[in-house]
Parts: sequence; C-alpha cells; structure tokens
Amino acid sequence: MTTATPADQRRLLDLQALDTKLDQLRHRRNALPELARIAELDAQIADLDAAIATSRTAVGDLRRELTKAESDVQQVRDRAARDQQRMASGIGSAKDLQALQSEIDSLARRQGDLEEVELEVMERLESHEGALSELTAAHASLFNQRAEVQGARDVAWGTIDTEAGQVQTARDALAGSVPESLIAIYERLRGKLGGFAVASLRHGRSEGSGMVVPPIELAAIKATPEDQLVYCEESGRILVRGEDAF
Repeated sequence: MTTATPADQRRLLDLQALDTKLDQLRHRRNALPELARIAELDAQIADLDAAIATSRTAVGDLRRELTKAESDVQQVRDRAARDQQRMASGIGSAKDLQALQSEIDSLARRQGDLEEVELEVMERLESHEGALSELTAAHASLFNQRAEVQGARDVAWGTIDTEAGQVQTARDALAGSVPESLIAIYERLRGKLGGFAVASLRHGRSEGSGMVVPPIELAAIKATPEDQLVYCEESGRILVRGEDAF
C-alpha cells in the first residue's frame, strides 16, 4: 500500500480544496451571463447583417429602376419638346402637322404613364430606404449593446482571473510541499474521478461518497496504520482520517 504521513494526507485535502476552487472559478468564467447575452446579440447581429444585405440589394435595384424610369420620362419629354418646336414653326403640310399633333398627344399620354411608373418606383424606393435606415440603426444599437456587455464581461473576467491567480499561486506552493509520488496519485485520481480525488472521513461517513461507511469496512480503516492511504469503496477517492474520523 502507498504510504504518506498524516500531515501530507491533510495537505492533499487542502490541495483538493484549492483545485476545487480553481475549477469553480473556471466554471464561473465560462458561464458568465454576459457570455450568453453576447451570443444572443451575435445571433441578432447576424440576422440583421443578412436583412441589411437583402435590403441594400433591393434599394440598389430600385435606384437603378428609378434611373431608368427617369430616363424614359426624359426621353419622351425631349421628343415632345422637339415636336412642339416643329409645330410652333408651322413648317409642313396640314397633314404633316396633324400627324405631328397626334404624336404630341400620344407622347403626352405616354409621359403620363411613365411618370406614374416613376412615382411608383420612387415610393417603393422611399419605403425600402426607410426600412434600410431602421435596420442600420438597429444594427448600430446592437453593436453598442454588445460593446457594453463585452465591457461587463471583461470586468468580470478580470476579477475572476485575479482571484484565480492568487489561488493558483497558493496551490503551486502547497503542491511543492507534497511528495511527488503522492501528487502523482492525486493527479491520476483527479483525472479519473472528475477532479475530486480526496475527501475526509468524518464520524464514519465518507465525504467522497456522502455515505456512511459500513461497519466492517470502517473497522478495517480504523485498523490501518495512519501513514497508509485508504480509499472510499464507493467513490474510489482517498479518505483522509482526522481526529473526528470515527
């Protein structure tokens, strides 16, 4: 059986307490509510990124459509203006002037139709630009919120990391006072048993399993020399015997 002085066994308990504290601090660091909020904001920002891209495409398409509509209207206006100038000159036969007037009337109707198209495109463009403006503002707001939450996260991380650094320093100093062979057993058990390798035996109850040790097993532990390691049959953890073990 592996031997270790009662003092070294008690140091293992202290080491376990420090390692447990470090595990708790790591868990706190990884489970900050700010991290969940940042993930939520990131998802919302990603959704807005997609919506903004779609909206910008629609606005771009409508601007091109409006440019074409304006060009179509201008072309009809220019042609009508030229026809009006020809009419005003009075040059041409009566038949020619009658045909010219007919074309002018047709161009006026065509211009009216194109201006309606132009107005409809302008209204749609205005609506899409308004929606894009709202999406952009919402996007900026989410980024500002994210920056605030990140700041709170960094403050919390700083506090946790400072405490963890202090605990780690104490842990390293304590580990250096425990025999390497005992540390090796402790680390192996920690890796095997979810980080919890050592527990106290108090009033016949194993704090490794939370259960009362059966009388026969308890008697065997009591008869075991103090410098020999004993283990909890239920949990496999080292049991450290103090004055209140039995």
